[in-house]
Amino acid sequence: MAATAELAHRLATAKPGDVATLVYTSGTTGPPKGVMLTHANFLSNVEACSNLFPIGPADQCLSFLPLSHVFERMAGYYFMLNQGAVIAYAENFDSVPANLAEVRPTVVISVPRLYEKMYARVLERVLAGPWLKKQLFFGALKAGRALVESEMSGEPAGVLLQKTATLARKVVFAPLREHLGGRLRFFVSGGAPLGRDIAEFFFAVGLPIYEGYGLTETSPVIAANTPQHVRLGTVGRPVPGTEVRIANDGEILARGPGVFQGYWNQPAQTAEVFDDGWFMTGDIGHLDADGFLAITDRKKDLLVTAGGENIAPQVLENVFKTDKFITNVLVYGDRKPYLTALIVPNFDNIEKFAREHRIDFLNHCDLVNHPQVLRLIRDRIDLHQVNMPPIQRIKRFTLISRDFSGSEGEVTPTLKIKRKVVARHFHRVLEEMYLPHDHGAHDSGFCIVEQEGETTGQ
Repeated sequence: MAATAELAHRLATAKPGDVATLVYTSGTTGPPKGVMLTHANFLSNVEACSNLFPIGPADQCLSFLPLSHVFERMAGYYFMLNQGAVIAYAENFDSVPANLAEVRPTVVISVPRLYEKMYARVLERVLAGPWLKKQLFFGALKAGRALVESEMSGEPAGVLLQKTATLARKVVFAPLREHLGGRLRFFVSGGAPLGRDIAEFFFAVGLPIYEGYGLTETSPVIAANTPQHVRLGTVGRPVPGTEVRIANDGEILARGPGVFQGYWNQPAQTAEVFDDGWFMTGDIGHLDADGFLAITDRKKDLLVTAGGENIAPQVLENVFKTDKFITNVLVYGDRKPYLTALIVPNFDNIEKFAREHRIDFLNHCDLVNHPQVLRLIRDRIDLHQVNMPPIQRIKRFTLISRDFSGSEGEVTPTLKIKRKVVARHFHRVLEEMYLPHDHGAHDSGFCIVEQEGETTGQ
């Protein structure tokens, strides 16, 4: 009874401008800070999204991102409750494939890592199948991509293309849809950049991914692609009530009801991120003629080579992560003469490659150091960067025997790489790639033999 009375009292006395929660930043660019978000901040974002996404009581959402992260808190929790949708919770990230088939959701909200894994898994299965099945799949995918390109350009698609793509989605891509539960209408992606190739693939098979953009400090959505307005390669238009402009140095500035009140007990840090009432996002981007926002990179993540060239590492990393033999990448090279990279192989596919080529191995350490594996990854890297300007090409890389880890503090809860932490853990490995060849600096492998404290290896 006392608890009921306390709840009634709090509901009666709460004001829209009261702080509803403190959400701590992920710490990718410095120590985490407590972001003060009000009831009005969240409600403004919920209302804006309710006008953009057709979600209602007939929908069911599969939730698996941490509720401590503002993206899941707003989009996967508050927004779904407001729309009357059912929320189903996955046991963990690894159980998501099984939960998709079990829950049969109509909408899924995730970070790009899920879509990257799904994309890689689909291509792996197709490429391992019979010749005729591969021809049908890639022919259907070509038709689907052509239809998407036509729709995005605003030009009417021919009748034959429409029929071919529609038939492909109903027949060729039906197993994929069934694997995801059979009821899925669309995905939503946020928390990190989504590779364009991956977005195009899912649109082509009839499972659109609507990518949005925002920060903890903006409750979080600033802009989003929607079923009504979508442009691949962008994060959509600003949501209703939010204004966006681009500063002279390319930084994205935002203003609106979703912008936070400040950092908890940190007035100086709060003042640093505002410019005449505009929140300075720390991201670099541009607005196109139709008002769609494209993100280049984090301002603090931009690499400036020894020659003074600006490089956006996330753009390059997303290109390489589409490869079936690569799981994760960190591009390195600030103030350096050329770019290098730490690469986490897709060990499922690398092990298959090793067995097919009769490569003996006991563990991942053997694989990342084997000359044939190194040559394979070098060939894959060169294939992806053949049309890139020389300054953007990876000259040397090191394969590492495990993925970047949350338990090691190397990634955020939404799996974004903490570059400074990774650079510190792998400092010796990274710097050795800039030694002359006669000192052993070349494409190589790094075997992690201890995960307690400072990373060590051999």
